[in-house]
This record gives sequence, C-alpha cells and structure tokens, in this order.
Amino acid sequence: MRQGLWRCAGRCADGRFWRSLPSCRPVWSGSRRARRHTTGREITNLGHRVRLIPPAYAKAYLRRNKNDAADAAAICEAVGRPSMRFVTIKTEVQQAAAGIHKVREMLIKQRTMLTNTLRGLMAEFGIVVAEGHHHLSELVAILADPADQRIPAPLHDGLRAIVETLRGLEPRIERVEKQIVAWGRDNASCRHLITLPGYGPILPSAMAAIAVDPAAFTSGRHFSASLGLVPRQDGTGGKVKLGPISKRGNGYLRRLLVNGAMAVLCSRHAKHDPWLAKLRERKPRKLAACALANKLARIGWAVMMRQEDFHSRAPTSRSLTPCSPPSRPLRARRRRWPAASLDRGGARRHP
Repeated sequence: MRQGLWRCAGRCADGRFWRSLPSCRPVWSGSRRARRHTTGREITNLGHRVRLIPPAYAKAYLRRNKNDAADAAAICEAVGRPSMRFVTIKTEVQQAAAGIHKVREMLIKQRTMLTNTLRGLMAEFGIVVAEGHHHLSELVAILADPADQRIPAPLHDGLRAIVETLRGLEPRIERVEKQIVAWGRDNASCRHLITLPGYGPILPSAMAAIAVDPAAFTSGRHFSASLGLVPRQDGTGGKVKLGPISKRGNGYLRRLLVNGAMAVLCSRHAKHDPWLAKLRERKPRKLAACALANKLARIGWAVMMRQEDFHSRAPTSRSLTPCSPPSRPLRARRRRWPAASLDRGGARRHP
C-alpha cells in the first residue's frame, strides 16, 4: 500500500485505478492536493474509506529528504498512531459555503490594498485624512475637484482609476455578504451560533462552514487551540513558559472571533459582566479581546455540539448594603488534608 500511494499520486482522480482495487483505506496529506475533498468524495463513493491527514501532523514523521516515497512512508507511519487527528471530508455544499468566505476575504483584501495605495500616494503630496474607511470620501472629493492641482496630471489619472476600482468592489462585497447571510439562514448550526454575543451575520456562517464536524474535537479547549487562540508553550524540565497566542489554524476564523470579541468589549454587555470588568481592569484591551475570543470559540463549540441556542447566565451582583452582624462568633476551621496528600510515612504533603 505504501508503494501504491506514491506511485498513483498523479492518478488519484482516475476512477479506473480505484475501481480495480478491493475495499481499502487510502490516506494522504493535503499539502499539495487542491482537490483533496473532491477526490475523497469520489473515492469514497467507490467503496473505499478515505482519510485525510493535516500536512503539519504528517511532516513530523518525515525522515530526511522529501520525496514521494518518503511522504508515503511518513503518512503510513502517522495513520497508525492512535491519537492522530484526521480532516473531515466536506460535502459539495459545505465546500461551497467555505469557498464563498474565501471570495469575501480576497475582495476585502483587494479593497484594503487599494485603499492603502491611494492613501500612501496622496500622503506623499501632503494630503492626509483621518483613519477609517468612511474618511476615504474626502480623498475622492479632492480627486474629483478640477480646481485642485496638488496632484500632477500623470498620477491624478492613475488615482482616479483606483477610485473607480474601489467603487466596483463595494457592490461585489455586499453581494457576496448577502449570499453568506442567505446560506446561514438555512443552516441549523448558524441559527444557534448567532444567538451568542459577538457573533454577527458573518462569523456564524464561517464557523458552520469551516468547522463542519465539531465532534472531531474532544472539548472546546481543543477547538480553540486548533484556531490558535491559546498561548504558545515553550518549556522544558517541568518549567513551561507561556507566550503570545500560537496563531495556528484558520486565520480567517480567528480574525472574525477577535473582531467579535472587540465588539463585545466596546458594548454595554462588558460593563455588566463581572468577568469582563475584571479582565479589562487587569489586562490591555487587545489582550482581553484574545482571551474573550478564546471563550467565544469554546462556547461556540458547545453550541454546535448541543444544537441549541445560547442562554446567558444572569450576572450575580452582591448587595452593597452592610451585612448584619452574625448571631454567633465565627470559628476558624481546621484545615483537613485529603488522603492523597499523605505520603507513605504519614507526613503532610501539599497537593
């Protein structure tokens, strides 16, 4: 099977080859296969049990040089591990829902690039406006004014071409976002996720389209760790140092979660939540947003697993009135040591 994997690497989509084989378990890594989900569906329909391994997990078992035979040997070694995690093969609808988010991300990236180019070139001539996309109209008004001659003629025409491209991108982004919202209305997980604070119309659809199988994660902590929202660990000898977030996994979904967390921190909900209030007092705003995004990801995993709406717990507020004195004096309780904290000699040991 190991030899067949790397020999038929270029013939995975050939149905005749897979029809000639008995029922088996093809496994490959999705590092260079753009059609891995499509090919996985086609081979599954032929009676095989297809499994996909993330490239980062298979690379740990790669020995020395990288070639097709070494990759096949690493995949065969990785698939035999009992703790190995596999990628769920998406259906055509799920793959299309995730693809429309990539289209939106690319259009927004192009809009940001054009906006930064327009701002940078006009700033070289001393024309600077405030930050924010809504202040871009001031630059457009300067370019549209024929009496304003601060921009020379060759560059003036090029900047107006950028403005026209930006005007064409806005309706395209709105059209794509309407398609995303329409798909989310027909998805049960998306309807449950939108009840969470910080989840707008885009984030629930992205999470339901990208995390198609939440049962692949044993807990919400593993799900948030797969998105890179947990501190990066670096330690040895029993001493672990926590650094910034690892930023692993899907960056688009992680960015949406952080943006939703920032929206929650700036809303009225943050003032009435004791946990958020203490977090904002002790930590900077962006650090608190990452911690809240981690919490939102774990709650989102639980909502998708249970398939029910989110019900917020009412914040418990202690009364500010002075308490009445106790009827009898309080006695100091003696600390009871658990049985597990006693060593063989009977001496107390801190747990």
